[in-house]
Amino acid sequence: MPGLQIAGRREYIMQIRKATGEEMLALWGYQDFDTASPTAKFFYSNIADGNAVFWTLDKGGELIGELYVFFNLADKDFADGKSTAYLCAFRVKEGYRGQGNGTRLAAAALADLKEMGFRNATIGVGSAEPQNLRLYLRIGFNTKIKDCHYDPCGMDENMQPQYEETAWWLLQKCL
Repeated sequence: MPGLQIAGRREYIMQIRKATGEEMLALWGYQDFDTASPTAKFFYSNIADGNAVFWTLDKGGELIGELYVFFNLADKDFADGKSTAYLCAFRVKEGYRGQGNGTRLAAAALADLKEMGFRNATIGVGSAEPQNLRLYLRIGFNTKIKDCHYDPCGMDENMQPQYEETAWWLLQKCL
């Protein structure tokens, strides 16, 4: 992506876009599918099969934000393939937080879901994540669906959802 030259330094335009599974593997530190963790393989396979989308915030080729949307998962409270989709692994690099970047990234993904005909979106959050909870409430995830101990996208070595000792909440937003 070309940069803008301003006062002798290069400034890059922030772009929100859909990214590839290969970009996800690189961002997560894997050289290829074979070296990836079970969770990374699950994400990659779902992106490749069209059951998930990897949204990114790209600043001049550097991926500074990521958000994944799954359309259909085994636990239909998360994503049922028709009316409800699940957002997860929502991260913005530390130096870019608190500037509205996460809000813009989520807004793009949610607008795309609405355009696709989805009526609801879900997202998970733990009680030890107050900044995330504030953001999710502010952008409309204000209905608690249930307490969770399994993340349907976090896989163990047998490609089964990993158990998490501390419960976290599944929140929902109407689109």
